[in-house]
Amino acid sequence: MAIFFDNWKFWPIYWILQGTMFWAIFVLGHDCGHGSFSDSALLNSVVGHILHSFILVPYHGWRISHKTHHQNHGNVEADESWVPMPEKLYKELDYATKLFRFKIPFPLIAYPLYLMRRSPGKKGSHFNPYSDLFQANERKFIVTSTLCWTLMVALLFYLSTVVGFLQLLKLYGIPYMIFVMWLDSVTYLHHHGHEEKLPWYRGKEWSYLRGGLTTVDRDYGVFNNIHHDIGTHVIHHLFPQIPHYHLVEATKAAKPVFGKYYREPKKSGAIPFHLVKNLVKSMKKDHYVSDNGDIVYYQTDPKIFNYSENFKLLQTIE
Repeated sequence: MAIFFDNWKFWPIYWILQGTMFWAIFVLGHDCGHGSFSDSALLNSVVGHILHSFILVPYHGWRISHKTHHQNHGNVEADESWVPMPEKLYKELDYATKLFRFKIPFPLIAYPLYLMRRSPGKKGSHFNPYSDLFQANERKFIVTSTLCWTLMVALLFYLSTVVGFLQLLKLYGIPYMIFVMWLDSVTYLHHHGHEEKLPWYRGKEWSYLRGGLTTVDRDYGVFNNIHHDIGTHVIHHLFPQIPHYHLVEATKAAKPVFGKYYREPKKSGAIPFHLVKNLVKSMKKDHYVSDNGDIVYYQTDPKIFNYSENFKLLQTIE
């Protein structure tokens, strides 16, 4: 349809729809990674590689690092996804790194860089079988996923010679970036930006249950069903083997058990505009945690955006 119409009034609609479907595809591959898509490990691997390679995600590389995230959720020292930086490490970062991590829209397009280099303070690549992320017995899986990813990149290069680079950018490139923004926004909001400050743990204070209960459920309005109810995130973190089509039912059953430890998500309209406010506010305030203490909360660097604000003021004066 996009090629048929080839109209600038239609392209933005296509980009939003296709980018959102890329994100929905990722969530199905995410279920494969948890083994909740099928009881067959082989089927999970085959479908996971097809889905994730199509959107340029190295399936096994991501699956293993995501497993690390689930096993250590809420742990300052061992978590993998959007983990807070200790104060000492944060203060060693240059201004550009801080800006790209905390100044929207830069963090919302960070996922490809994370796949290549991980987060500040962590080493390794999701494409390198000898990365610190992986055990020796996992290297063969990384080779397979990296090969599938490379084949998809080669296919995209070939398609660019058939339809032209600009057409490929419109058909695949821009939807891919919208998918990345979905991924970064949703994964961030499931662990940050709650109205109340959420704790992070170290040492003996951390436990799997405690860490799981620091995750946040979100209501995404019309997108809930489209992206397979991934907003029901607390129950998913505690029981990642539950398939996406049982998450809502499981959450309803677990809420009486969770009691005061469950944070009811704010109800959304058709479009979850309210989450933009949560995202922006958290990015401005949640920068690092103390180097000391086994229960810590995000702290704010008041200087991080002074340069940007002063520059805008100077431009206004001129």
